[in-house]
Amino acid sequence: MGIAKMVAQRSTCLRRHVGAIIVKDKRILATGYNGAPAGLRHCEETGCLRKEASIPSGTHHELCRGLHAEQNAIIQAAYHGISIAGATLYCTNRPCVICSKMIINAGIEKIYYEEGYDDPLAAQMLEEAGIKLVRVKQ
Repeated sequence: MGIAKMVAQRSTCLRRHVGAIIVKDKRILATGYNGAPAGLRHCEETGCLRKEASIPSGTHHELCRGLHAEQNAIIQAAYHGISIAGATLYCTNRPCVICSKMIINAGIEKIYYEEGYDDPLAAQMLEEAGIKLVRVKQ
């Protein structure tokens, strides 16, 4: 989890810094942090759309310039042609429903997380997919 926390320090989100790493056979396959897509201006420059619109945390994920850390880690693996089927995800936050759906389809088998908002649909889908969620105490 320490490496995921270190990756989170690269986040450019104004509200929350999240880091994720994907591991298999004791090797880090990919990392990700929350922030704007490559080559686009970050929220540090443009301001936070969610804050300006008073959007509560954990809702309307699509109304944001940034990608989540889990999404960026999965995309990084795909971009570099690295299979993450059977891997474990370590994330500083519990995945939202959008990330959970991506995690399920990517073949990730286990998730360790530290904190995060409750997302009942995400929890239900992960359970149905047989993906184990493990909360790590801070």
